[in-house]
Amino acid sequence: MYKPFDFDPTKKYPIIEYVYPGPQTEAVNKSFSKSMDRTDRLAQFGYVVITVGNRGGNPARSKWYHTYGYGNLRDYGLADKKAAVEQLADRYSFIDATKVGITGHSGGGFMSTAAMLVYPDFFKAAVSNAGNHDNSIYNRWWSEKHHGVKEIVSAKGDTTFKYSIDKNPDLAKNLKGHLMLMTGDVDNNVHPANTIRVANALMKAGKRFEFVIVPGQRHAFGDLTEYAFWKLADHFNKYLIGDFSQSDQVNVLEMDREVEQKK
Repeated sequence: MYKPFDFDPTKKYPIIEYVYPGPQTEAVNKSFSKSMDRTDRLAQFGYVVITVGNRGGNPARSKWYHTYGYGNLRDYGLADKKAAVEQLADRYSFIDATKVGITGHSGGGFMSTAAMLVYPDFFKAAVSNAGNHDNSIYNRWWSEKHHGVKEIVSAKGDTTFKYSIDKNPDLAKNLKGHLMLMTGDVDNNVHPANTIRVANALMKAGKRFEFVIVPGQRHAFGDLTEYAFWKLADHFNKYLIGDFSQSDQVNVLEMDREVEQKK
């Protein structure tokens, strides 16, 4: 659990979960690291930030634990992420369970958007980076390995194999909170079409959301990582804290005032 440097236990703080579902690993970090700026650094804006494991995570736990999500690769960890916030809020009065954010990259991008669509009344804001939202166009080896395949034998005795993972675009109509989608335009791991497909579904469902293309960047955001962090922080600050000081609307108003003053 990460807290602001000026933490006051008598106050209420929004909570944000940083997620990476694996399922071959977990995002829990046990030491301070600059590479974990989505947790340590994000907390300094005024949040409690957590990373927790979920069933279907690290295989070092047990085979049952590791294979919990087999055949349910989108939703297997979501109930655990929700339960973690609920139980922490019951234990610690400084956590505001009415203001819950969630964010992640790659599989975490997939998971954070799914959380907004599966539990739309619980998760209020998300920033989803480079997510594999539609695994029918993602790497087969990942899907087959961790989700499983179905053997189909035809009447002639021919055998084929099929896998189908639930897709985020299928739940686009459920969105209630504030979602930001972000992807590099030349992502060499999770093709940008994954994000474009969920954006398309959200538009067709009449949902408002934010969509950020990170130019010239692959799966990681390279020299625009810092810019991407501030986009993430600004999004949560607007919708969990109510700080719109960096919003486009405010910036436009400031520009208008400057123009008027120069007349």
